[in-house]
This record gives sequence, structure tokens and C-alpha cells, in this order.
Amino acid sequence: MEQTFIMIKPDGVQRGLVGEIICRFEKKGFSLKGLKLMNVERAFAEKHYEDLSAKPFFNGLVEYIVSGSVVAMVWEGKDVVATGRKIIGATNPSESAPGTICGDFAVEIGRNVIHGSDSVESARKEIALWFPDGTVNWQSSLHPRIAPLQITLPITHTISPFHNFEVNSAGGPYH
Repeated sequence: MEQTFIMIKPDGVQRGLVGEIICRFEKKGFSLKGLKLMNVERAFAEKHYEDLSAKPFFNGLVEYIVSGSVVAMVWEGKDVVATGRKIIGATNPSESAPGTICGDFAVEIGRNVIHGSDSVESARKEIALWFPDGTVNWQSSLHPRIAPLQITLPITHTISPFHNFEVNSAGGPYH
């Protein structure tokens, strides 16, 4: 099954968006396989964004990532990389559609709440970097062997839905 790496950046954590973001991935039917709240060291952030090291915004991006806590996650599901990118929206909030995470929550391109793997290969590299000990392989507790609780109570009195009650001036029924 395909996996992707998703990181909620410091502004997303500070603004209390973690639950909302997790909810959006869960509602799409994806399974959470790993989650960490962490503070990132500069060298680690540089390693994560090494493909952008020649870009003029690289140092600002690294400073932003180390400025506060991030939430690192691994999600699993069918086409989770491509669908995850659609859930996230465009990197630039002004180009991101309403209903996407960036469209709804990102303030500016430099503080855009979230990172998501852009390919299956990137996902593999990012997951290996952020989760070197692997992720959790869990089974849903909604397993068929767990049956819903059934309680049978004896019926001691029934009221016909067609029974007419009249109410007296004191608010009680006439006898």
C-alpha cells in the first residue's frame, strides 16, 4: 500500500490546526501509520530540504522549520501521495483553492502550514529520514470479531401510539 509523508509546519502547530488536518486525511479514508511532535534541529531541516539548497529562500525555509514544533506523519492508502497533494492544495496560498488546507489556512507562501511528499520516491526518502525506526502496523478496532452489544429487556407496559390523552387545566391527564 502506498505511503506519504506529511508535516504540519510550526505555524500550523501554533495555530492549533493539527486536529483539523488529521481529520481531513482520515475523512478521505487514509490510515495514520506514524506521528511525532518534535522540534527539528537545523542540520535535520537542511537534510530534509536538501533538494532546495540552491534556492534563494532555502535559509529562510530552514529557519522557519526550526522556529517551533512540527508534527511529522506517515499516511497510508490508495494513491495517498497524489490525493494528499490535492488535500493540501497549491504551495502558494493565493493559488490554492478553497477547501484545501493551504487554501483555507495558509497565510503566505513562506508560512503555508503544511508539507506533503510530491512523489512516491520523495515519500520513501522523507519517511526514511523522519521515521528511521519504521512506523506502526496496526489493525482497526472495528474488527468483525467485535460484535455490537445487544441488550434484551422485557416489555412490561406498552402505550398505543393512537391512544388519545386529554390534558386538564392543571396540566395533568383526565382520568
